[in-house]
Amino acid sequence: MKPNETSSSTLSTERNGYSRNGQSPQELGDDHISTGDETPLREDAFDMDDETKMELIEKHFAQIMHILGLDLDDDSLRGTPRRVAKMYVQEIFSGLHPDNKPHATLFENQYRYNEMLVEKDITFYSNCEHHFVPIFGRAHVGYISNGKVIGLSKINRIVQYFAKRPQVQERLTVQIINELKRVLQTEDVAVVIDAKHMCVSSRGIQDDTSTTVTAKYSGKFQEEATKSEFLSHIYNTQPK
Repeated sequence: MKPNETSSSTLSTERNGYSRNGQSPQELGDDHISTGDETPLREDAFDMDDETKMELIEKHFAQIMHILGLDLDDDSLRGTPRRVAKMYVQEIFSGLHPDNKPHATLFENQYRYNEMLVEKDITFYSNCEHHFVPIFGRAHVGYISNGKVIGLSKINRIVQYFAKRPQVQERLTVQIINELKRVLQTEDVAVVIDAKHMCVSSRGIQDDTSTTVTAKYSGKFQEEATKSEFLSHIYNTQPK
């Protein structure tokens, strides 16, 4: 796709002002709608190279700043459109591109450790896909080996990969557990996410104290005793 071209799917959406489910942006309002486990991407999402994406984002973000009345000739603001474009493509939304998915190598469980392994308090930063403002918090992951293990840092990298895209927390939770099940070749995986949403605290209701918790349990973690043990490791309590 050339820099000045727009995909037909984008044009059709812009022309009729309606989303795929038939509702207009005005009707959707602040409702949070999730459309499935996969991040909604166009078929041509990766036809454009990163440099072209950054050039276009820089151009359009400069227009947004201009519309807001900001003086782009000011020394402090002159480089902002390029900085934002680079941040979007190379940093906070880098998890959109499958080439950036971490490669996780499996190792034989030579220690014959067949109990639960928990990696907790994994810090992540994401962005709400409804308002494009930050979601940040901690992810907690547990799994029971079926004879294979991965390096601990790879769990962190998987969390970060799926966080670095426009997200909803429910989908993020599901994407992480699905990838871990695939990589670890086991159903025995659990994921809990506790996060703060700036779309709640910095706008709208402006509640600065609440957090959102999502959880997904698979395999043995659906059993009450295993789930209770996992949660006790996370919250430093005695299992029931």
